[in-house]
Amino acid sequence: MQVNEKIIVGLDIGTTKICAVVGEMLDDEINVIGVGSHPSTGLRKGSVVNIESTVDSIKKAVQEAELMAGCDISSVYVGIAGNHVKGFNSHGIIAIKGREITQNDVDRVIDAAKAVAIPTDREILHVIPQEFIVDDMASIQNPVGMTAIRLEAKIHIVTGAVSSARNIVKCCNKAGLEVCDIVLESLASGQAVLSAEEKELGCVVADMGGGTTDLALFRDNNVKFIYELTVGGHNLTNDISIGLRTPLPEAEKIKIDHGTCMPEHVRNGATIEVPAVGGRAPKKLSKAILAEILEPRVEEIFSLLKKELFSNGLENAFPAGFVLTGGSVVMDGITEIAESVFNVPIRIGEPDKIGGLKDIVKNPAYATGVGLVIFGSNATCKLPITETPASGLGPILKRMKQWFKDII
Repeated sequence: MQVNEKIIVGLDIGTTKICAVVGEMLDDEINVIGVGSHPSTGLRKGSVVNIESTVDSIKKAVQEAELMAGCDISSVYVGIAGNHVKGFNSHGIIAIKGREITQNDVDRVIDAAKAVAIPTDREILHVIPQEFIVDDMASIQNPVGMTAIRLEAKIHIVTGAVSSARNIVKCCNKAGLEVCDIVLESLASGQAVLSAEEKELGCVVADMGGGTTDLALFRDNNVKFIYELTVGGHNLTNDISIGLRTPLPEAEKIKIDHGTCMPEHVRNGATIEVPAVGGRAPKKLSKAILAEILEPRVEEIFSLLKKELFSNGLENAFPAGFVLTGGSVVMDGITEIAESVFNVPIRIGEPDKIGGLKDIVKNPAYATGVGLVIFGSNATCKLPITETPASGLGPILKRMKQWFKDII
């Protein structure tokens, strides 16, 4: 099989669905030429809990994307999420002694900044340089060539459980795919839906998926903060199932077809048909009841995100507002609730930095998949990663660290 180096595939392995997006590089533009999606049953809260189910879902999503794109898929850029992912800031300093700063000095100060104690069951996934300080001059993005006495670096370190990343690679390998790189999903979503102005001024992207809500704060064109909340669209579905006494699959359909979280938006007398449990006859209920079930849960999710941001002193760090994306943000009234909680501008984010089958992927549910393709287009290292007991995550981490130096 011939491999087209201009073909890049993003694989979003989510809790409720697995999505494959195929992009083709034409000059400096990315054209989407194929999309595949299949329900996911082997993950919980963003982590793999059933290898075989996940492998089967990956195969079906990839096969669908292959048919649409008319090509064979052998390698992917895959996303990672879940409550095991943690991020924190770190600071390093080295002496320069009055000479010019070289790239080797930049590497040394980053190494000094990441020399922090990490638990044995965790690994550094991303090392993201935020800014350099040359003597007393701050907010410098590239200090190479400047003369200084000392050089400081502020970086953001993202860590994750070794087992979770290894299981993702294993599932892809079992599905016949090579993993080029693993990317934090909230970072990928940000690349797909945020404008350059938003990333410069300060903006939060919240990717509301099925099992998790992934948050990333961008400011000065860098990632300043990340947070993984293990509450998402599945919790909304579960609330509907319990509140309306209907099976989970039917509750999911009701959420998609009729979901609204603002009771005042419901037209007087509007009803929905609710299938019953155990073969009983379906019943008609007021649509306002559905809104009353969804409203407190959505408000709780945003309140938890607000609490995390404010407890870290970031209440004034996102003047450009909030961008909501992910498959669970298409409900009526969700932006109004977010605005009431955060008191900042809110918008729904859809991928728009691509061409080709733009109409198909112009949906918040495809933000992570498109973002993975964008990340892959910027990556300089496209060598495959194979999960083996001997190598562990070493090759992954080496590629990812170099990759982020190249694109950030």
